Amino acid sequence: MLALDNAAVTKLFTRIFIIFQQKSTGKPKLPDIGGVVLCGGRSSRMQSPKALLPFGERTSLQLVVDAVRAVVSPLVVVAAPDQSLPELPPDVEILRDPREGLGPLAGIALGLSHLEQVTEVAYVTGCDVPLLRPDFIRYLASRLGDHDIVMAREERYLHPLAAVYRTRLGKRAWELIESDRMRPVFLREDVSTVDVTTDELRQVDPQLESLQNMNTPADYEKLLAIWQSRYSE
Repeated sequence: MLALDNAAVTKLFTRIFIIFQQKSTGKPKLPDIGGVVLCGGRSSRMQSPKALLPFGERTSLQLVVDAVRAVVSPLVVVAAPDQSLPELPPDVEILRDPREGLGPLAGIALGLSHLEQVTEVAYVTGCDVPLLRPDFIRYLASRLGDHDIVMAREERYLHPLAAVYRTRLGKRAWELIESDRMRPVFLREDVSTVDVTTDELRQVDPQLESLQNMNTPADYEKLLAIWQSRYSE
């Protein structure tokens, strides 16, 4: 009988889960790609937790989880140590930042390192993009090829929280943190990276709503109005 270690068993059950999910959705989930949703930020400009901002009976975090979960599996949510979260699907694993205030690079490091045992690739996003489209994720993932990172680029602005990463980069992210190099874009150094322009991304998201995040109450009101125009009765 073939002996399997814990990581191999976990990966096997993950693939079985994906197959069953494909039978109940219009489009199949992407094979061999996980997801990381970061929600542990301080939300200082918003003055209230962005993960809990309401959109009807849902929250921003729940909408983002729904969009990512429609495309990838497994999915982890990285939260602050004592952060309150809304109810999430049972197959979504919650990870806690080892120390509050380390910034998004620590969340990326934790998520990628955790998923490395079960998948080679993960899509990483924040919890403040409630209009995120599953096809946006699919398109970025389709551009990975043999590269290490695929990242959305808006003119000169890079979107490290709208990107696909090799999970082995989790180790590199921790090394950057230990060196006090805390910006997520530092992960791009010395690895093969593809920048996907907004012109390309408009093919699947014409208004680039997947890149519209919320940092202020005005941002929230804007995206809430768009969401209400589509989904409220």
